[in-house]
Order: sequence, then C-alpha cells, then structure tokens
Amino acid sequence: MLIIEKGKLIGKRFWQSRVVRTASAGLLIFFSLDFFFPVSTNVLYSTIITARDGSILHAFLSRDDKWRMYAELNEITPTLRDAILFKEDKYFRYHPGFNPVAMFRAATRNLLTGRRTSGASTITMQTVRLLEPRDRTYSSKLIELFRALQLEVHYSKDEILQLYLNLIPYGSNIEGLKSASLLYFGKPPVLLSLAELTTLTIIPNRPSSLRLGVRNALVVQERNRWLARFRTAKLFNDEAIEDALNEPLTAYRREAPQQAPHLSRRLHAENPTTPIVQSTLQSATQATAEQVVQRYADRIRAYNIHNSAVLIVDNLSHEVVAYVGSANFTNTFDGGQVDGVRAIRSPGSALKPLLYGLAFDAGIITPKTKLADVPINFGGYEPDNYDRRFNGPVTAEFALANSLNIPAVALLKEMGTPALVSTLQKAGFTAIKKQAKELGLSMILGGCGVTLEEMTRLYAGLANGGNWEPLVFTPPLTPPLKQGEGDKHKLTNSPSPSFKGRGLGAGVNIMTPEAAYLVTHTLTQITRPDLPNNFDNSYHLPRIAWKTGTSYGRRDAWSIGYNQRYTIGVWVGNFSGIGVPELSGANTATPLLFQLFNVLDYNSPTGWFKAPKDASKLSMRLICPETGDIPGEFCTNPVTDYCIMGVSRYRHCQHQKAVFTNAAGTISYCTQCRPDSGAVRKAYPNLSPEIIAFYKSRHIPFEVVPPHNPACERVFGSTEQAGPQITSLTNGSEYFINPKQPAEMELSCQVANDVQTVFWYLNDKLYSKAKPTEAVFFKPRPGALKISCADDKGRSSDIRILVQHE
Repeated sequence: MLIIEKGKLIGKRFWQSRVVRTASAGLLIFFSLDFFFPVSTNVLYSTIITARDGSILHAFLSRDDKWRMYAELNEITPTLRDAILFKEDKYFRYHPGFNPVAMFRAATRNLLTGRRTSGASTITMQTVRLLEPRDRTYSSKLIELFRALQLEVHYSKDEILQLYLNLIPYGSNIEGLKSASLLYFGKPPVLLSLAELTTLTIIPNRPSSLRLGVRNALVVQERNRWLARFRTAKLFNDEAIEDALNEPLTAYRREAPQQAPHLSRRLHAENPTTPIVQSTLQSATQATAEQVVQRYADRIRAYNIHNSAVLIVDNLSHEVVAYVGSANFTNTFDGGQVDGVRAIRSPGSALKPLLYGLAFDAGIITPKTKLADVPINFGGYEPDNYDRRFNGPVTAEFALANSLNIPAVALLKEMGTPALVSTLQKAGFTAIKKQAKELGLSMILGGCGVTLEEMTRLYAGLANGGNWEPLVFTPPLTPPLKQGEGDKHKLTNSPSPSFKGRGLGAGVNIMTPEAAYLVTHTLTQITRPDLPNNFDNSYHLPRIAWKTGTSYGRRDAWSIGYNQRYTIGVWVGNFSGIGVPELSGANTATPLLFQLFNVLDYNSPTGWFKAPKDASKLSMRLICPETGDIPGEFCTNPVTDYCIMGVSRYRHCQHQKAVFTNAAGTISYCTQCRPDSGAVRKAYPNLSPEIIAFYKSRHIPFEVVPPHNPACERVFGSTEQAGPQITSLTNGSEYFINPKQPAEMELSCQVANDVQTVFWYLNDKLYSKAKPTEAVFFKPRPGALKISCADDKGRSSDIRILVQHE
C-alpha cells in the first residue's frame, strides 16, 4: 500500500514538473520571438489641427492618402465602448487575446458544415489584421494568435480598443471611428448619440453594402436590428433605445474641417508625424476674424485691392488667437494660398514707433522736443512727407502721431542706423538680418523687408512695456508624440517643437517701460491724419494705440494696434505687388483694424495702460515750448513735459541768442567792435540753417540779426560757428554726364541767419556770388572737381565729386 501511494506521489510530481518545464519553455519561446519579431503599431495617421479648446480646425490626409484620424482615450465614451464590445467581443475584458471557447465552437461548426459559417476573431485579433493584413489561411491565423498575445502583453485593454477604433474601415479612404464621425456626422465621437454610435459600429463589417449617405435606408434597418438586440440584452435603458429607434439618419459625406488653413499648413509642416497638433487659436475668434476679413475684402475689391492678412495676439500670454493669411484661401487667381502673415513686404512708416522709443531711451528727445520738418538733404537722400507738405518745427510726439518722414530720418541719422538694425535683429526680423549691411536711412520709411508676424510681435512688445517675446502658436505642454507612439501611451495635446513660448527665456527688452509708455501715449492720440475718413468723433472708434504704414508705390497698407488685451496686425494689398492709388494705411488698413477691435474687444474692461510703477524714472519737468529744452534766459512761457530721469538730455534752451546792436537796430556788433556806449542788447531767433531756408522759401517772416558792423576789422571764420552747409551736390559722389548734351548741375547751401551773401568756387576759382537761398547752376567737365562755398563772414566748406562720361 505504501509503495502504491509513493508511486502516485512520484507520478504527480513528475507531471507537475513536466507542466512547469513545458510552460517555462513556451514562455521562453514566446518572449524570444517577441524580442526578435516585435509587434509594430506604427500607423500613418492624418494630422489634425485643433484650437485651444480642442475643437478641430483643420484636418489633413495621411501620407498614404487616408482619412485616418487619431481618437484619444477620453473620446471613447462608455456608450461607445459598451456597444462595440457587445457587438464584436463580449469577453474582450477577460480573454488573453483570443477566445478558446469561441474558437472551439467556430471550428466545430465549420467541420460539421464543411464550410466557414462563423469566425472567432476577437477585437485584439481584428486589430492585428488591420495592422498587418494577410490572406485568410490557417498559417495567417497562427500568426494572428501570436501577434494578439503580443498586443495583450504590451498594451492595456483600453489601448487595444483605442487602436482598433482608430483602424476600422468605413469604405472609400475613411478609416477609424473618429474620421467617420467627423466626415459623416460633422461632430467628434463624444457628441454622437446612441443611434449614431450604433450606426458607426455596424458599418465596418459591411462597408461596401452599408454605405452612409448612399444606402441610408438599409443602414437604418440594420441599425434598428442591433438596437433591438441591445434592448433584449438590457445593455441600455428602454427610453434610450426608443429614442435611438425613432432618430432619423442624416449622415452624408462632408468636407473635412478647413478652418485656419494657413496656420494649419504651417503647423503640419512643422509636425509632419504628430497626429494631433493643438494650436493656441480660439475657434470663435478665428471664425470671426475670417468672416470680417473676407467681407472687408469683398468691399475693397472694387478698388483693385484683392487681399488682406490679419494676426491677433493675446498680450498676456503672447499666444496667437487668430491667424488669417489671406482673404480667401480658395481664391487661387488672387494668390489666396499665399500666407500674408509670413510674406516679406515693405513696412512703410510702421517702424517709426520703435525708432522714437529708442530715441527716448537714448535721451535724444522727449515728447515735446522740437524737430525740424523741412526739406533736408541727407548726403544725397532727400525724403519727402506722405502729403508732400512741410510743417516746420514740430514736437516729437506730433511728428510720430502724424508720421512725418523728415524728422524720423533726421532722428535715425542722429542715432545711427546700426542701433535700429541691431534692435530689429534682436527682435527676430529675419530679412533685416540678411540686409543689415545694405540698410541706410531709408529703412525707417520702408526701405527694408518685414513680415506681418514680425511687426505684430514688435507691437505686442510695446504693449508689454517694451518686453519683446516670441509669439506662441502651440501651448507649451507635453512634448509631442510621434505617430505610432500615441497607441502605446495616451496622446496629450502637445506643442510644435519649433515654436518657443512665453517664459522660455527668449524675451528681449527692446526699450524701457518708460519709453514704451511714452510711445503708447503718443499713438493713442486721435487728432492725426491717419484716422480713417468718417471715424472722427465716432462712437465706433475703439480705444487703442495704433500706427499705420504705406509702402512706396502704394503696394502695402499696414495698420497695427493694441490695447491691454490684444495686439492686432493688419496688412492690405495685392500679393502680386501691384500698387493701387487708393491704397493707404489710414483709409485701407485702419478701418479693418478698427472693425476687428470693435467686434472682438469693444469697450475693453481690462482698462488702459498706466505709467510705469517706478515713478523715480518717468517724471515731469518744465521745458521751453520752442525747443523742448530746459527754460533758458529768454524762455518766458514754460510748459510741462515727460522726461526719463537720468536719461533724457538736460540742456538749456537756446532758441534765442543775445546780440548787441546800435539803438536803431540796423547794425550788430561783436565783442571786438562793440562801442563803449550806445550798444543795445537784444534777443534774436537762433534758427538752424535748414529752418531759415524753409522760412525764406515759404516767405514766413522772422526777425533777422542786423548786418555786422562794416567798420569791424575782425577776421571771421573762427570756430564759433560752422561754415555753409552744401546741400547739393553730394560729397564723394560720382556723376555721369552725356558728353554731347551735358546737363547743368545745381549748387545749393544752407547758412546761418546772419549771412547775406555766399561765394561759390570751382577748383578754388570764384564761380558765382549769390544769395544764400539762390540756386546756382553750372555745366560740369569730366574729372575730379572741388566745390567750395564761403559766406560773407569768411566761413567756408568744401566737397569733392567725380564727373565722368556715361
């Protein structure tokens, strides 16, 4: 008896050890095969661009031309999960990738009938077939079983179900439940009703016969049959089933979402392998901006102006909330697919606020500093104002608000072009980086290349107290997952890796908060010529700071404005570069800017810009209204002006100078010839030569210093004052003449207001005696030429030119 029991025990242990060894060997073989032949879940998904709230803006075909949109785990609702599992695989949660009972039942039926009457594929096995399509053979079945086990080992049940729903076919080139939901019902899966969900669960088994939009009656019949099964199985309550049975089927093939096409293409190019790219766009703001721009473009088309572009930025986060690259993306005739936000154009006068801000910070000017708006020759460059008029001496704030060209060029010349170029380079102006060595004084009037994105970003820096930061196009969240990785881990809304956002250390202080406040304060004024027609004294006028720009030849119209909440950049023109006489920043671009602000942020509750908190820097001081300098001896009516303490230039006003004359005021004296008695000390205007020339050309009266004492034997020409300034011709220039018909050249100069006569010399030989405002002409000869001009006080200046035959 003992021997028998020992035998049984030995036999039991033998079989146990054999089972263990067999199982161990099987696991070793499985994991070895799994290591050398891993299952691949790399799927080429369609790229979809979403708004900030997750709503879909734009969808692109996958690289194999399929509509295969990625559904996230949170889009698989309990209703969808229950319906699909009941229909396809009731024991999905319990089997290891295959269902042995179902396989045995199917094999028995097939053997008894001699044909294939039923299948035993689980959702896991169907997922394998969708990933790796094969012929329906027994060997293929074995591979599917192995692959199914691999999926179960490496992925959770929810992830396998997610992968399955992303791959199931719906006919044509539509794959995945999310694609079908959007293209047939026009909404995401989470918004589908029970009837719509049931419809989408039955299509994949018969995508050819149950064609949505074509055989909807047959689809309804099959849908209701499955709804009856759901009721029998008590999967859903009777009320939900009844509502689903009575719901009409309105499915038809729709176009894929196509909103924000320009930014969507941009983000797609930056993230070609990311299934879902979340943008910072606000869907309602984007839709509103697109409608406003398209309607406005329709109105101005009568003037042969065909395109517009708009960029709207949230000033707090620097996120782009609306991006309109053209008036109509589908209009190929007018270049609708050109991205006007990134197109390089001439800015006109739109860079002037930056120049004035830099000049405030350099201490060169304050808002009430007087600048000369008169004809000036800047070494051969003679700019003109937009309206071809001159205003004489004006304040800096008037010059900026009225976008006067000559004061801006003079200011840039005083500051130096490299200072402005350097700031623009730091602020990410790519074309200016390339053109840096070629840029001169004309750049402040539009002689450079910029984009709407760069300009809007610059003005957003003004709205943020002079702190420039890159624009944010995608939220700075989790790094993006590549295609195929989204099935292994839950895909999160993720940013494009190529765009940096707020807080990433990429900010640049382009100017101090004090200078930015002074610029904003000036750009808020509404009594200015770039206020559009019919907008003065209008309740439709938004409270914003804005600046316009019109490029040479009226090819580009700009208007960029900001309040505390938004910065909006507007460009209007033709992508072809054709100029239009009616095109201007004031009357073409600014109405669109105002309309956008009125629609998006009318009577903004966010308040207005306040002076910087550090009151010790931005202060008020008394100045002379004639010059903007500290009141001097002859300044009797001072006014207040802003200044930046420790920075703004501190000099006493010299708009008038003391001159000793005789009692009748007909002769002036110097210190050498002033008599011991009888001389009278009087104040006379201390005008610059260019202002004197302007007053004389416009016949504007001003008090002139009397002629100097003719009996004075003093030799003039000391360094007290500079000699005449030759304004034509240009020193160091080359001039080409036609030897058969040589044209005459003009000589002109600017002198002090006490000069009555000037003398012109050619190669040190006297050529002409003339009044300071009189133009002198001569016929040049080939060769080097020295031109000299002397005044009646003995002061002189020279230039040298080279004359050559053409």
